[in-house]
Amino acid sequence: MATTPARIQRPHADTPLSRLYLPEDIAAVLGCSTWWVKDRARRRLIPFTRVGRAYRFSDEHLAEIIRMNEERPAQAPQHPGVIRAPIRKPRTQQQLETDVPTVRLKARPPRRMAKSQYGTVA
Repeated sequence: MATTPARIQRPHADTPLSRLYLPEDIAAVLGCSTWWVKDRARRRLIPFTRVGRAYRFSDEHLAEIIRMNEERPAQAPQHPGVIRAPIRKPRTQQQLETDVPTVRLKARPPRRMAKSQYGTVA
């Protein structure tokens, strides 16, 4: 008489398998190009799962990508009674150009014209 195998215990049997998304799906959610998603994954700048040679992304990966690229406004600490000096703006390219004197370059005549001066005929 054959014995039936004991029930096989799966690790994390209570948790359902998470869905993996294509780079196209992630790009649509983020509002960017598929190329950007694949390039960032290739350079290991965003989390991903590799299935064969294809990049796949889970819900957790998407949430982490959003957190990584989130920008928060910079808030300076408020200290009562302290007067802060005004912040200087960086110098623009136009201001930098006016500081340096420019030298006008003069073009050299082409070689063909220089040879024709001697009256030689080819």
